[in-house]
Amino acid sequence: MSHPHPGLSSPQPLARGGLRIVPLGGLGEIGRNMTVFEYDGRLLIVDCGVLFPETEQPGVDLILPDFDYIRDRLDDIEGIVLTHGHEDHIGAVPYLLRERADIPVIGSRLTLALLEAKLAEHRIRPVALRVAEGDKQDLGPFDCEFLAVNHSIPDALAVAVRTPAGLVLVTGDFKMDQLPLDGRLTDLGGFARLGEEGIDLLLSDSTNAEVPGFVTSEREIGTVLGDVLRVAAKRVIVACFASHVHRVQQVLDAAHSSGRKVCLVGRSMVRNMGVARDLGYLQVPAGIMVDQKEIDDLPAEKVVLVCTGSQGEPMSALSRMANRDHQIRIEEGDTVILASSLIPGNENAVNRVINGLTRWGARVVHKGNALVHVSGHAPAGELLYVLNMTRPSNFMPVHGEWRHLRAHARLAELTGVPAENVIIAEDGVVVDLVDGKAAVAGAVRAGYVYVDGLSVGEITETSLKDRRILGDEGFVSIIVVVDSESGKPLGGPEIHARGAGIDSFDEVIPRIEDALDTAAADGVNDIHQLRQLVRRTVGRWVNEKFGRRPMIIPVIVEV
Repeated sequence: MSHPHPGLSSPQPLARGGLRIVPLGGLGEIGRNMTVFEYDGRLLIVDCGVLFPETEQPGVDLILPDFDYIRDRLDDIEGIVLTHGHEDHIGAVPYLLRERADIPVIGSRLTLALLEAKLAEHRIRPVALRVAEGDKQDLGPFDCEFLAVNHSIPDALAVAVRTPAGLVLVTGDFKMDQLPLDGRLTDLGGFARLGEEGIDLLLSDSTNAEVPGFVTSEREIGTVLGDVLRVAAKRVIVACFASHVHRVQQVLDAAHSSGRKVCLVGRSMVRNMGVARDLGYLQVPAGIMVDQKEIDDLPAEKVVLVCTGSQGEPMSALSRMANRDHQIRIEEGDTVILASSLIPGNENAVNRVINGLTRWGARVVHKGNALVHVSGHAPAGELLYVLNMTRPSNFMPVHGEWRHLRAHARLAELTGVPAENVIIAEDGVVVDLVDGKAAVAGAVRAGYVYVDGLSVGEITETSLKDRRILGDEGFVSIIVVVDSESGKPLGGPEIHARGAGIDSFDEVIPRIEDALDTAAADGVNDIHQLRQLVRRTVGRWVNEKFGRRPMIIPVIVEV
């Protein structure tokens, strides 16, 4: 089993006739999926998604892949192939198109419609090429064939990329639901046909590689949702991803059967479901939809709300309801359904939301206590099935955290892929396919790029560290006026604090004055040195006295 290790150097130029694969996101994490393929000096990008921030990234809205690797080669890009319309696969496309707006974007009907609605907010009109399962599209030296896969969003695709270097199959996110709601099965026959042709490298979804067995059918959820709605005494609030068309369809059907009206809450939910309805992917029973302004006029037992926030996102509608910071107020007897899987890393945030909702009297139904969600990702039994069907010469697990990648790698070895042909990479690790053999060739930069409001890439890890300190320990500012020539203190120190848990600084003021007097006597008048002196003096006192480490901001004013 080949895997990256610390100290990988920049890769050598790609061997003539070879294919280079560079994952810029999606390996070692759930989200930010983006892979760059290079052949004969031309580039093809598969997916371009975002990662959502965690609690240790305060103030961050989105996390993008690092485009530095391709920034000087934007004109070499033949296209961006999108496997499906989830944010972790399409969310970063607007930021890449800002750098070159005419890069062709290739995807299915729904995927492109969701992307175009998003791009309209960025005032970008893409060069879009619509494809469907069974289609082929030549993109420079890359001959792409598209295959249907079943996932938790309609119109998902796998893509087979053919070049003279070999055939690569990228599954995208998929599962093998045998009774999908839309009747659209994963094209196992197509996978088998490609396996017969000879797959030189398989890149396959690893999210559920640790989960044994086969996926439960989506159809079983509809019955459970219907039962919950029938016994609910008051309002029912369903939280799911804003792109989960199948789940929203099941909620609409259950609400229709139980005589309830449905209100969509949240901009992204309204936008995405509007797109899905316009394209015929969402069938809305006549008269069932109501505006948010109308729900207060309806009996509580006749209302269903569909919103975002199943992952505990701080600014989502459900989190704000739990915090009493939303116009929709949770009341005793309401029922809340969390109709989505829990993304690893979001456990604490989701538990906080559940506790907040329960505090106000809501009954919370989630995957742990009812069958209200099934995953959109293939578990181990299905992954083994695909590996046995495709028989790849080389295998590279993608789309998952480290434990998922390693579990998937073990499955590949069990099916007969030689251990030396199983590549466990991480973001930025360069893999070259040359003469039918895949091997690690080096590494490129593939760090996090943070979006904070209108700024992109301006927030650094140092900035986030400062934010964490401010959030955890507060800050102390000290203003001192000194003589510009001698450095002797003329006024102050004046001290202000927020969030540091310190009421009085009377004890430390003499220490600051003594330290400044000593520095002046020693001829120290450099502003930077004086700031450091004040910072150390106050920091030492705060740590000794209170055991805290707030951010300390000294301001030296020269007169």
